[in-house]
Amino acid sequence: MEAPSAPPTWIGLVKTGLQGLIPVVLVLTSVRLLMTDVFVRLEYSLPGFPADRSGFTEEDRVHHASIALDYLQNDEGIEFLGDQRFEDGSPVYNARELSHMVDVKAVTRTALRIHSVALALGVGMGVLISQFAGGRQFWEALHAGSKLTVILMVVLAIGLLIGFTVVFVAFHQVFFSPDTWTFRFEDTLIRLFPERFWQVAFGAVALATLVQAGLLWLISKGMVGRAA
Repeated sequence: MEAPSAPPTWIGLVKTGLQGLIPVVLVLTSVRLLMTDVFVRLEYSLPGFPADRSGFTEEDRVHHASIALDYLQNDEGIEFLGDQRFEDGSPVYNARELSHMVDVKAVTRTALRIHSVALALGVGMGVLISQFAGGRQFWEALHAGSKLTVILMVVLAIGLLIGFTVVFVAFHQVFFSPDTWTFRFEDTLIRLFPERFWQVAFGAVALATLVQAGLLWLISKGMVGRAA
């Protein structure tokens, strides 16, 4: 019986690339899942979520936060938020907040594009590995990528528990220009999204990613064993 031929040498690079893409795809999938009215409503209804000292009710927060989420995902310009008014006719957002939301939308759209490209690349790499190296090599790559994701999310979770503020500030310093993302307590963005909101959101991203990676780890482990 003829022995199976060895996979091409470049397959190792493709496997490494797929392993590195898996954390990106899973994290951005979690972010996408959280950018929904369901998550926002859940957040505001959590026990101990701080009330707005300036008078927003939970339904007020859900209403305005849903519009902000819609803006981040639609093709409208900043006037979509700039035209929002309170009952007394005053603007919901001031100029500084609107400027920041323009930046947030740019980051969000880039992240969603990266998610789509990474997912497409991952599928393509998976096909190449399966075609030229066999199913076992494909599942090994997924298994390694899922383990890498778990490690990264555990590190993130520890960082959030030890020093959320450090992680939060570092995140903003990476993605936004200095002095463009701090606001007064009476500004709408702070009233809608206080620090507690982001603590839960960051934790939810880490947890959702861990769940996805854990499921992928179990499935890929089983498939590697079956392909042995």
